[in-house]
Amino acid sequence: MLTVSIPVIEHHRDPLGIGEARPRLSWRITEAPPGWRQRAAVITIRRSGSERSFTIPGPEQVLVPWPDAPLASREQAHVRVAVIGEDDERSADSGETTLETGLLHPADWTAVPVGAPIVPADDLDARRPALVRRSFHLDAPVRRARLYATAHGVFEAELNGSRVGDELLAPGWTAYQHRLRYRTHDVTALLSPGENVIGAWLGDGWYRGRMGWYGGFHDLYGSDQSLVAQLEIELVDGRRLIIATDDTWSWAPSPIIRTGNYDGEDHDGREEQEGWSAPGADPTGWHPVVTFERDPATLVAPTGPPVRVTERVAPIAVLTSPAGTRILDLGQNLVGRMRLHATAPRGTTVTLRTAEVLQDGEIYTRPLRTARSTDSYTFAGRADGEEWAPRFTFHGFRYVEVTGWPGDLDADVAAGALVAEVMHTDLERTGWFACSDPLLTRLHENVVWGMRGNFVDIPTDCPQRDERVGWTGDIQVFGPTAATLFDVSGMLGGWLRDVAAEQLPDGTIPWYVPVIPAHRMWTPIRPGAAWGDVATLLPTALHDRYADTGLVADQFHSARRWVDRVAELAGPDRLWNEGFQLGDWLDPAAPPQDPADARTDRYLVATAYFARSARAVADLARILGRQEEERSYRALADEVAAAFRTAYVDADGRMTSDAQTAYALAIRFDLLPDAEQRSHAGARLAGLVAEAEGRIATGFVGTPLILDALTATGQLDAAYRLLLTRECPSWLYQVEQGATTIWERWDAMLPDGTVNPGTMTSFNHYALGAVADWMHRTVAGLALDTPGGRTLRFAPRPGGGLTWARSTQLTAYGEAAIAWTHTDGVLAVTVTVPVGADAVLDVPGRAPEFFGHGTHTVEFPFP
Repeated sequence: MLTVSIPVIEHHRDPLGIGEARPRLSWRITEAPPGWRQRAAVITIRRSGSERSFTIPGPEQVLVPWPDAPLASREQAHVRVAVIGEDDERSADSGETTLETGLLHPADWTAVPVGAPIVPADDLDARRPALVRRSFHLDAPVRRARLYATAHGVFEAELNGSRVGDELLAPGWTAYQHRLRYRTHDVTALLSPGENVIGAWLGDGWYRGRMGWYGGFHDLYGSDQSLVAQLEIELVDGRRLIIATDDTWSWAPSPIIRTGNYDGEDHDGREEQEGWSAPGADPTGWHPVVTFERDPATLVAPTGPPVRVTERVAPIAVLTSPAGTRILDLGQNLVGRMRLHATAPRGTTVTLRTAEVLQDGEIYTRPLRTARSTDSYTFAGRADGEEWAPRFTFHGFRYVEVTGWPGDLDADVAAGALVAEVMHTDLERTGWFACSDPLLTRLHENVVWGMRGNFVDIPTDCPQRDERVGWTGDIQVFGPTAATLFDVSGMLGGWLRDVAAEQLPDGTIPWYVPVIPAHRMWTPIRPGAAWGDVATLLPTALHDRYADTGLVADQFHSARRWVDRVAELAGPDRLWNEGFQLGDWLDPAAPPQDPADARTDRYLVATAYFARSARAVADLARILGRQEEERSYRALADEVAAAFRTAYVDADGRMTSDAQTAYALAIRFDLLPDAEQRSHAGARLAGLVAEAEGRIATGFVGTPLILDALTATGQLDAAYRLLLTRECPSWLYQVEQGATTIWERWDAMLPDGTVNPGTMTSFNHYALGAVADWMHRTVAGLALDTPGGRTLRFAPRPGGGLTWARSTQLTAYGEAAIAWTHTDGVLAVTVTVPVGADAVLDVPGRAPEFFGHGTHTVEFPFP
């Protein structure tokens, strides 16, 4: 039996309104005889009433180039695939994937931004969100209709009283001056002959809402709050209509009194206008809109999925604090909003205040800094009850203080009247792990939850305080783990375009993207190691996972410019030993208010990253076939590595910074080519772990590297000791303290149950969770040996007293998995290899075994 999945278009799960005129195609072979190999594929494309088939020779099935003429704006195509084996057997055709392009050219847009008149930022109480709408008449049934929409701010569209789509916080956060995403919706079923009404709720969002530290700024991108929408309708008689935002629209005040990411949302149900977006709406109180400017050239289609509600979590307890307040415990630190459903007298106001932790039995809000993180709803007094959730905000929280509840809170919560809605970019889950130690399994789940909470349209640092920006260093260290756990190809590929757009003319990469001003250390932008290296190392990680050479080509210029900038700063001696650096940020030995004061020399860190990024650019050049640049950057990497050894490594492998991170960098970045020197460095690193009694002593830089450095130098026992230690600081200390996400600091919660005194203390911060990648590759033993997973390496390294472990990963070729048990001196390993991939089983003391696709089990003595 030979079967093929429907083709995937680029990295889109729903290829409606895509921005690629020549989208690449991928498919998975879901069933094939043993030993089967693809010799060719037949891609059949049906478009504009005709159908053509293209035979593509070779085994490639991931991101295969579009074989037909480019697509036009708004064009629809239907694609199916068949594969041919080496024995010339051809499969049946796959099912069809229907794709449709969006508006590919600036000239396709006639819509202009429309909204309420601008109110100055110094009169924030008057800056109330607005509703906008327009009515129109159709005199014939609709064959097809598409809504192309975005906003200055955030929006939710409605058509004839029904919500359009299910995304939240649209259009998300990009470097708006360069790129503003729009999304395409099929709204055919929402239209009918006669009067129709289109409208939208508007909010400030990132565009003009409060952003930044210690009070922050408003109007960072503009002062208007406006909708850009283009409704294109094809009637059954062939006529085409465009209803676009222009000066014929109207606006009215929203029942949302105020809303913002940091501060929450206040909604007055008494001011709602029933049926405002439906035919027959009362025009009283509506005013002509104001139009604003927008360059259509900045409007782009999304490359990844939107933010959605992905899960609902009910409270596990209703607590009463020592002060007598009522607090909901959700049992999980999460990111999202609360939804309530209740009946109450008109004018009753319920207030929901959120926090990540309790201290002394009360919700503890100091880690939020100036973020109010409070929502309120005032009831209209409807007899049939009212349901509400804030539209344009999100919080990071486990606990919710409830005041003003109109009924029996305990009974109402038990009946489902208050529930948390988890919000994040709706990424497809691709990696799962479990093992015999429940604490390790819980640690892995904490990493997953931490990632979910910090992938809210961009990869943020934390989701709760007055910050929530796209720190480049955090995702640089976490990128490989992120790409294992979820399909981040489209989301991070799009974010990297903003990184390139925000890169300074001299090649400097900002500390966070999109860039916003800061009062203190982050402005003006200065180059910094580990953070700027996202330009080289994140494209590398994404290519390793998804085999996307197009992304490499898109980002290569940015990556090269970053390394060129560092080379300029380092000078002829190749040592980057001057300037502002964060070094091994949040080393547990650093003072609470000086997290850059680490045990490892910050310039050692900078020079090590210089060498690694130069080598990464050489590798990216090799992928693109740019041989001269590959040679140049590889030679540069060798020069930097030699300078690093001269400056920071003694002859016996002892580092000038005798610290865990220093050795991890030297080993993992291949800066010690001498085998004996490398062995000594590994032994010293293990010695440092022993001296620390198994406690971790690394910050953001060293943490993703240290377990691999120990493993690669034969110090597996030390790696497991580090992983399994439960005393502070350690990964499992957090778990035993009740953490359900990854903390920003190893000791965000001190052993006495109080919160770390540092003003920068988050309980949901994924960077230290980069350990999950090692858990997949080493504890369970599943790694992608070649880009995309065409070759898999099953290399379990049992240790730490574990008796079983398993990992499942959805690769570009299909599901790969390993499960092993270690009982009575026998290791039993079961592996699953998808069609199109090969695998090697690599176990110490045993000759490698090679497998084709299918499920295979082996057992052998293993002391």
